[in-house]
Amino acid sequence: MEKCIHGCNKTGCSGIIYMKRGESMQKNAPSGKLTTAERDASLDRCLSGIADEDPAALEELYRLTSAPVYGYALSFLKNAQDAEDVLHDCFVNVYVSAKGYDSCGKPMAWLFTIARNLCLLRLRERGRTADIPPEDWEDGYGHAADVGPDDRLLLEHCMTRLSDEERQIVVLHAVAGFKHREIADIMDIPLPTVLSKYHRALRKLRTFLEKGDGQS
Repeated sequence: MEKCIHGCNKTGCSGIIYMKRGESMQKNAPSGKLTTAERDASLDRCLSGIADEDPAALEELYRLTSAPVYGYALSFLKNAQDAEDVLHDCFVNVYVSAKGYDSCGKPMAWLFTIARNLCLLRLRERGRTADIPPEDWEDGYGHAADVGPDDRLLLEHCMTRLSDEERQIVVLHAVAGFKHREIADIMDIPLPTVLSKYHRALRKLRTFLEKGDGQS
């Protein structure tokens, strides 16, 4: 079933973004890696265009950010369908709220704050879900253009070896490219907590990988 960014059926709708399960992140992943400054400038332009009701701006924002937003939602909810629903609802919120966006040079943080609030709402509504199978992670975020085979393997281990907060921090830092201070703002936790959990997560992954090497 396809649905547009407005939430309606494809037929008869003027919306320009259609999401089909298992396809959206692969088709819309950016073709090249931007610097943080270039990315944020591009996203600010997109949000300005969306506020002016430019459909091409919404499509470009989705192309640039759908993969990391979905990956974050998946790491948070551990359920592929819930993550897709949050991805869709996130861009609906962006479409509705863009006129009120006040650029502070942190468009990704604004976007991820929306996604995080939607994830928390879904958790309250449905309760925590079971761990997702690795293939759901692979189908969702693993095909993003800037994630190589080694990183993909690391991310799959994140889904099963880390606590919820550790996994979210690793995804936000290693995948979405946020600085630790930005992650503290998004997750509403102290910066020392972010740093502590991030380094603890790395130690867990390093230990796991070393054990894996010893068994091969």
